[in-house]
Amino acid sequence: MKKLLLLLFTACLFLTAFTCEDDATTTQEDELQELNASKKAIEDLAATSVCNENTMCKFIALGSKPCGGPWSYLVYSTSIDVEKLENMVATYNKKEADFNKKWGIASDCAYAMPPTSVNCENNTCVAVY
Repeated sequence: MKKLLLLLFTACLFLTAFTCEDDATTTQEDELQELNASKKAIEDLAATSVCNENTMCKFIALGSKPCGGPWSYLVYSTSIDVEKLENMVATYNKKEADFNKKWGIASDCAYAMPPTSVNCENNTCVAVY
């Protein structure tokens, strides 16, 4: 009986010693830095767009407020990889919504108004409100 208990104890000790721990736990600050980096990449991509007679100016909702809706609208032209930008924004918006829920983030519930139109001025898309 003692041998069986010793064997069980050794097996449990062995299994406990080699269990995997989740070293990938992130803090709120880590996640916020990741969100900020993603947002900057999105804004940098949009900033490379230029408008002219061959491109069209557009806008897209950016961010996810805890109360719902976007934080702002990002203006860009079709001179860039629009599908890539839209995918980046969708991913960012989802991650920010998850972040808000996970960390209990609060904000004002003011509605961010979309532009009424977007014009091309000096090869740059400009939002009109």
